[in-house]
Amino acid sequence: MAMAALRREGRRFLISSPAVAPRSAIFSEDLGSFGTRSISTQVVRNRMKSVKNIQKITKAMKMVAASKLRGVQVKTENSRGLWQPFSALLGDAPSIDVKKNVIVTISSDKGLCGGINSTSVKVSKALYKLTSGPEKETKYVVLGEKGKVQLVRDSKKHIELSIAEIQKNPLNYTQVSVLADEILKNVEFDALRIVYNKFHSVVSFVPTVSTILSPEVVERESEAGGKIGDLDSYEIEGGETKAEILQNLSEFQFSCVLFNAALENACSELGARMSAMDSSSRNAGEMLDRLTLTYNRTRQASITTELTEIISGASALTG
Repeated sequence: MAMAALRREGRRFLISSPAVAPRSAIFSEDLGSFGTRSISTQVVRNRMKSVKNIQKITKAMKMVAASKLRGVQVKTENSRGLWQPFSALLGDAPSIDVKKNVIVTISSDKGLCGGINSTSVKVSKALYKLTSGPEKETKYVVLGEKGKVQLVRDSKKHIELSIAEIQKNPLNYTQVSVLADEILKNVEFDALRIVYNKFHSVVSFVPTVSTILSPEVVERESEAGGKIGDLDSYEIEGGETKAEILQNLSEFQFSCVLFNAALENACSELGARMSAMDSSSRNAGEMLDRLTLTYNRTRQASITTELTEIISGASALTG
């Protein structure tokens, strides 16, 4: 009799409701007074299972990033000696004023690596404001999907070229030199400004800008007495003219600097991903502790309530 009355009361409650609520909301809130106390513990248990699965994934991603980092770090340290002689020979003049500027923004193709991509985009936008003007032209060349996604929002018309999946295979000089040739064929420039994150440690990277000047600008600045480098202190032998040598040196300098910048950014990406996944794993552990406490309290409250009802029913029968 009592159960039949309870069922009728439940049906009358659902029929008289002005709007049909979602099933989960009905069971968790509206029917809470009709004895469905085990649903709340089931929700907490499902949440704990989800958090445990996420924690396993973040730990695995941290281990994968750590295993890749060592190999890329060795290649990065070796590549630093490749472009440094060019700074002494042709110079690195970030403050030089030219008409055609191209900002090469290096980013990653994957996320979950902290703020390295946002940092590169912010530096690129600030550099765009410094190099743009009424008689100047500044364009973007974006390497990496994440940098493109952020720059497309408000600078889509200024993106001259976009290349993605540069880190699909392990980086090597041949691959980067092909990218450098592709950029040089499709972009006219007086100065190429490469924006990337220079790797210092697993938890530290520094936004860096490297400048490569066109052969015409190098020759013009050298003849004007500008501080470009020590090129004039060398004697040129053979049939090649100074312009031809500057052309070859400029292209080789760009490919070497781009190769080092891509490796530096890849190192920074892996280090940032290690830190981000480590923080995520620790946060998941803390959340599991809180959910376990909530689950135990809810389960204990349910057991206590059921014991109270049993004791009250027994007392009513004996009384």
